[in-house]
Amino acid sequence: MTEQFDIIIVGGGPAGLTAAIYTRRAGKSVLVLEKASMGGQIASSPKVDNFPGNPAISGIELAEILYTQAEELGARIELEEVLEIRDGAPKTVVTDYNTYTGTAVILATGMKHRTMGLDREETLPGVSFCAVCDGAFYAGRDTAVCGGGNTALQDTLYLSEICRSVTLIHRRSQFRADPILVDAVAKRSNVTILTDTVVESLLGEDALTGLLLKHTITGESRELPVHGLFEAVGQQPESALPRALGIADEAGFIPAAEDCLTPAAGIFVAGDCRVKEVRQLTTACADGAVAALAACRFCG
Repeated sequence: MTEQFDIIIVGGGPAGLTAAIYTRRAGKSVLVLEKASMGGQIASSPKVDNFPGNPAISGIELAEILYTQAEELGARIELEEVLEIRDGAPKTVVTDYNTYTGTAVILATGMKHRTMGLDREETLPGVSFCAVCDGAFYAGRDTAVCGGGNTALQDTLYLSEICRSVTLIHRRSQFRADPILVDAVAKRSNVTILTDTVVESLLGEDALTGLLLKHTITGESRELPVHGLFEAVGQQPESALPRALGIADEAGFIPAAEDCLTPAAGIFVAGDCRVKEVRQLTTACADGAVAALAACRFCG
C-alpha cells in the first residue's frame, strides 16, 4: 500500500530540514527523503562561523541539530534516493525502495561537487572531494587542495592541522574566499600557496603519487609529489529531477522568485538549487521556511 503524506520534501540539507520543521509545526504530515546523508553539503564543513547564534559550530553538529529538531516534531525521515516524481493530484514520488504520494512536493535537492575534468578523477585512490571525510587518512603526509573559494580555504586550514604539508592551488591570481580565511591560510607555516596554476593531470598508477601542474601565465609545467588531492572547485545543481519535470533552466537550476513557487502547481523549491544570487546557509534555511509555508497553503 502506497503511503500518503501532505508534503514530501526531497533533500535533507538545511533547506529541506528547515522546511520539515515548519511544515510539522503547521500540523502537516511530512516525509523527508535524502539519498546520501542528512545535512547536505554543510555536513562536510569542518567549521561554520556564519550561522547566527551558533558561532564556530561544525557542519555535522549543525546538521544533527536540524535533523533532531525535525524528527522530534514528528517528521518522517528516510534515506532513499528519489528516482521519479509523477505530476498529478496527488504527486507520486518513486524512490529506490518505495513509492509515496503527497499533495505537495518541496525540491530541496541542493548541489553536488564540480569536477576538473581530469582522467581518473573520480576513481583514482588519493583524490577526494571532502576533507572532513577523508583528511584523517593523510595525517602526517603531503596533500594539496585545489580551489579558490571558502570551501577550499577551509579545507586547507583543516588539513594543515593534521598533514605534514598542504599546497593550495588556485587557477586565478586572487582568491574569492572571505579575506579572513585568506589571512588565516597565509599564516600557516606548512601551507604553500600556488596561484595562476592549474592541475593538468594526476600522477600514479594504483594510487595518487603527485600532480602535474602548469602555470597559466608562464606556461611552465612541474610535478608536485602529494599523497592526497582535495578538490573544492565549485558545485553544480542536482538537476535530474527538475529537468525531468521540465522546470529547470539551462544550467539545471529551478527558476522561482522569493516565494519559492515553481511553474508546476504543487511543486516548490528551496535552497541552493533555486535560481538566486546569494547561496548561503542562511538563505537556504530562509527558502525552506518560505517553501514550507507556501506548501502548507497549497495543501489547505
